[in-house]
Amino acid sequence: MLTGISISNLIIVERLELEFDPGMTALTGETGAGKSILIDALGLALGDRADNSLIRHGAERAEISVSFDLADCPEAAQWLADNDLDADDQCIIRRVLTRDKRSRAYINGTASPGPQLQGLGGLLLAIHGQHAHQALMQASQQRNLLDDYAGLGEQRRQIQQTYRDWQQTRERFEQLRQASSERNDRLDLLRFQVQELDQLALGENELEQLDAEHERLSHAGRLLQGCSALLDLLAEGEADLRGGLGQALRELQELSQLDPRLQDPNQAVDSALIQLDEAISGLRHYLDQLELDPERLAELEQRLTSIHDIARKHRLQPSEIPTHQARLRAELAQLEHADEALDGLLAQTQRLQQDYSAQAEALRQARQRAGERLAQEVSQSMQQLGMVGGRFQVSLEPLPLEKASASGLDRVVFLVSANHGQPLQPLAKSASGGELSRISLSLQVATADCSRTPTLIFDEVDVGIGGGVAEIVGRLLRRLGGQRQVLCVTHLPQVAAQAHHHLQVRKHSDAQATQTQIQVLDESQRVDEIARMLGGLEITEQSLSHAREMIQRARSY
Repeated sequence: MLTGISISNLIIVERLELEFDPGMTALTGETGAGKSILIDALGLALGDRADNSLIRHGAERAEISVSFDLADCPEAAQWLADNDLDADDQCIIRRVLTRDKRSRAYINGTASPGPQLQGLGGLLLAIHGQHAHQALMQASQQRNLLDDYAGLGEQRRQIQQTYRDWQQTRERFEQLRQASSERNDRLDLLRFQVQELDQLALGENELEQLDAEHERLSHAGRLLQGCSALLDLLAEGEADLRGGLGQALRELQELSQLDPRLQDPNQAVDSALIQLDEAISGLRHYLDQLELDPERLAELEQRLTSIHDIARKHRLQPSEIPTHQARLRAELAQLEHADEALDGLLAQTQRLQQDYSAQAEALRQARQRAGERLAQEVSQSMQQLGMVGGRFQVSLEPLPLEKASASGLDRVVFLVSANHGQPLQPLAKSASGGELSRISLSLQVATADCSRTPTLIFDEVDVGIGGGVAEIVGRLLRRLGGQRQVLCVTHLPQVAAQAHHHLQVRKHSDAQATQTQIQVLDESQRVDEIARMLGGLEITEQSLSHAREMIQRARSY
């Protein structure tokens, strides 16, 4: 619930700090004293659009800080945890307005954008303004109100998901169907390209092997000449390196018998001679197999030319041909089975349409049942609010499948007869402003339990009523305050007397400035304020007695 608010330099408020308690709190004051400033400040803190004209004259910045206890609001606590903003069942929201038209907001000390404020604010607090009935003129608002009352959140989420899946599948089906002519052209090209690559038949690692063999054959003459020269140098020429090394080994063998310290050089030369023999043998074996093969070289060059030509044609590197070929084959297979995919998408679209229709029908039935309950509850409340003989009814108009939406196949219309004998008509056409206010209040009270928002604020929703009806309005709000935290801005003593707590707004002016202050009233001050609201230039003992009686009667009720 809302536990406190701090305001500085907002409009005509220089500094204000308030704490709030559970139950119903009335906010009263003279006309023009600034009762709605508190509501405006709460709206700003929870994401309303900011304007630097709201900054108090002479100040450079305005600041609003609002605190909430989340013990009775698990949805808000979970939202904070999901966004890494949680702080032990506490939430402090701060909004700063500056003259340079920049607005900054913080949730538990972390800078947060406007959409985050609005998302969290909807879980913490709901403001019902004196023109709330205007929103009720919208069909979407009436439908949402009925669904909330009926507790249809999960069914709404299911049908929304089914509707999205249905529309996406239908869109894919239409795209594939419309692309049939382009698909045929693409199929012809793919078949030609795949056939061309299949004819090339480039094997795995073939390119590397071809390059290596081509490199060897194209330099066969140089290899033959070089290896023959090496054999002459090592064993078959005049230098005869092998013969010299053998002679050196024999000499070392004789000398090492005379001095054992020559054994190491003897072994080293012996090892070198063995390795030299292996090198000579390897060269001879290589020369025996080495051939000058112009025909094989021509074959290799032709094969490599074909590979490189295909690669250039497909704008690839030769090494990329296998991957490209696999990709073309996959696309060809997909397009060749496109008719099957088209049939599958059609079947899936039809199945999702049937699922949507079934869910829409279930949703309609649930709305019908909830509409009957809501109509009975609001009609009874209308009798209490001075609209004797008035009736309220929820009408569900089925929509054709062509007008399907994520909200179902119903157009929800609130019908009202404000007086006995009058026909039911849409809410927008059936009542005066005062009657609309009372009907709006009846709906708000009837649907208050369908929302888990812990704090409800009513900003002069009692406009246009008075007398005994006003007392009934107050009783409704007081009863609501037993379940939720309720803050009510009112000018009616009958409503204010029903509150559990009372705040008074006062405006002070001097030669320099005008300021608004809000005071928490004790028992005696509250009697004085109720007496003032009862009217008259002078507060008499009779008006004071009447005020005490109203407060006492509210408590007994």
